[in-house]
Amino acid sequence: MKKIAISKRKNLLIAVFTLATLSVYAQNSTIISGQDPDRRVITTAVPFLNFAPDSRHSAMGDAGVAMSPDGSSAHWNAGGLAFVEDDMGFSLSYSPWLGKLVNDMSLSYLTGYFKIDEVSAFGFDLRYFNMGDIQLTDGRGNPLGEFNPRDIAIGGTYSRKLSSYLGLGISARFIYSNLSGNISSVGGNEAKPGISVGTDVGLYYSKPIFAGAKDANFAWGLSITNIGPKITYNSADDLDYIPTNLKVGTAYSIDLDAVNTLTFALDLNKLLVPTPPIYATNEDGTLETDENGNLIIEPGNGKDPNRPLISGMFGSFADAPGGFSEEMQEITISFGVEYSYEDKFALRTGYFYENPNKGGRKYFTMGVGFDLKKLGFDFSYLVPQQQNHPLAETLRFSLMYNIPN
Repeated sequence: MKKIAISKRKNLLIAVFTLATLSVYAQNSTIISGQDPDRRVITTAVPFLNFAPDSRHSAMGDAGVAMSPDGSSAHWNAGGLAFVEDDMGFSLSYSPWLGKLVNDMSLSYLTGYFKIDEVSAFGFDLRYFNMGDIQLTDGRGNPLGEFNPRDIAIGGTYSRKLSSYLGLGISARFIYSNLSGNISSVGGNEAKPGISVGTDVGLYYSKPIFAGAKDANFAWGLSITNIGPKITYNSADDLDYIPTNLKVGTAYSIDLDAVNTLTFALDLNKLLVPTPPIYATNEDGTLETDENGNLIIEPGNGKDPNRPLISGMFGSFADAPGGFSEEMQEITISFGVEYSYEDKFALRTGYFYENPNKGGRKYFTMGVGFDLKKLGFDFSYLVPQQQNHPLAETLRFSLMYNIPN
């Protein structure tokens, strides 16, 4: 059982966020306050919304915005759902989470879709992030009770072909995050579940081409996900961004012969959330505040992160204290390869990279897939570059059931 103190609501959120995103916990006190001169990891609430939930794409380094659509398109690119080949389908994915650290955390993902007609489709998805049993304590270590934190998101997707090659999709979801039940913190603020909503917008383009004498396909995708209001976990005016994310990518498939196909995919991701600024400090090293108790940002070292949604999104392209070079560090790279035999058996591998100053996740992925007419099964496995990494040996399992035309 895990023990987490909640002398302040933010401490609990950071602790859970750290476990979920695998940032280095010992560094969060400087990163959150923006005082580390090099490392400024962007933190949000409900980070599980950006976790790769299915086995196929997680086996390809978390690349998926331009991959051929399937039941998980609601997560990767809503614009692709209208291009699914089958009339209806369902999928269920499950992943034990942080198995190297704990044995009771997991991520579950349920999806379904059906084609309305030849040019449009509707889908739904449910994701559930179980953070296991936690013994909550106050700042003095006194037990406050046992609780099972959990995050839930329920959404629907509508996707429509704008042409034979281009599709547009929109998703909306309800987000519920319960990190500490109704257990109040020592500071007097009543803890409560966080509630928000999120919207996704996705574009998907896919066109058959020729590569010499071989059939091929080129695709690109763009998706902005989790556009929504901030979330709070107490009765005070203490709001956190949800993980609004920009995803762009491309995929290229080529038929090597009548039965063998090779696909390459590349995704770039950037959180559309303000970068922590560098705050001014007093001579004794404490943070400097103005007459209203607000932290003072050093001139030329970032912008106030407490901005409205739209300002925070668009401002996230030019608010890093390190300028353009730091903005580029905030882009993660996902690359994957898929080999398919007769569309019945697939081998996959990939690589994910995040700059060390922005979290430092680096890992290889691999997986297999089987398609037995209506029934399919995918499996993925993660191998981090770092030794003793919490993500090591992360497994994902996906089961699909499709009803063809």
